[in-house]
Amino acid sequence: MWHALHTLAVVTATRILALRQKPERGEITTTVIVTALMAIAAIAIIAIIVAKLTAKANSIDLGAGG
Repeated sequence: MWHALHTLAVVTATRILALRQKPERGEITTTVIVTALMAIAAIAIIAIIVAKLTAKANSIDLGAGG
């Protein structure tokens, strides 16, 4: 039993050291999340601007109606 726990500890420590030597591996997930959030924000901002412009355009009185 102790041998298995020791082996597990050694394998875990080895994996942690390997991951620390390659820090760029975890950055991909962060980059994708940040990029997705920025895209969602940009779409929301464009939707707000379009809604305000449409409302303003619809409120202009052209004097054509009676």
